[in-house]
Amino acid sequence: MKNNKPLLITIIVLVAAFLGFVIAAPHLFPKSDDSSSEIDLSKYDITSIIPANEDNGGIADHVKGSSDAPVTIYEYADYQCSGCANFNPWAKELLKEYDGKLRIVFRSFPLTNIHPNAIAASSAVEAAGLQGYWEEYGDLLFSNQAEWFYATGAKRNDYFVSYFEEVSDGKGDVEQFRSDMASDAVKKKVNFDDTIAKSLNISATPAFFGEDGKEIEWIKSDTQTKSETLSIFRDYINKQLAEKTQN
Repeated sequence: MKNNKPLLITIIVLVAAFLGFVIAAPHLFPKSDDSSSEIDLSKYDITSIIPANEDNGGIADHVKGSSDAPVTIYEYADYQCSGCANFNPWAKELLKEYDGKLRIVFRSFPLTNIHPNAIAASSAVEAAGLQGYWEEYGDLLFSNQAEWFYATGAKRNDYFVSYFEEVSDGKGDVEQFRSDMASDAVKKKVNFDDTIAKSLNISATPAFFGEDGKEIEWIKSDTQTKSETLSIFRDYINKQLAEKTQN
């Protein structure tokens, strides 16, 4: 019998490399166009923070960081996207480093053609937000992504409820949370963000845009490190701060 050990090692290396890409890279898949209803976006300036309105279910844009920071970055992300989950703590590092100078406006972009739990996850975050736990709940979904990623039906919802109980320290209204996840207001908010993202022809998540409406080119190579990624964002933020100072 031939020794198959070299072949086995090669297979293991290739599988590990593939899994590493899935975990670290942003998702580069097209978004299906059948999940959103018609919204007249001409009524809104998507390069500014959008307040509560009828189209977004009365739920305004979510802002991380200082509300009056001079530099604004718009993030479009999918809670079931592993690349988005990886970037979430990096965004927190940038917000801490540029405290008072940077704010990130977060809009969800559920990639329904590859992530069956994406809309449910966005709905859960919005439901938690209605009770004041939007950012904390989103952080918990990202950090526990591997736990609920393949869950379905009642099991998935059980996870979402348990996360709500955790972030609210047992003080939140669980029945209201359950109800809000399926509410018209939450559906409108998720659809509103999704519609904006589609209008921008985003091809990967997470995606980032500046106040000028242009996408920030933050991926320079397939082997880009965290340090290199943060350096790209620092360069962008510093340039924006310098320009605003001059003006």
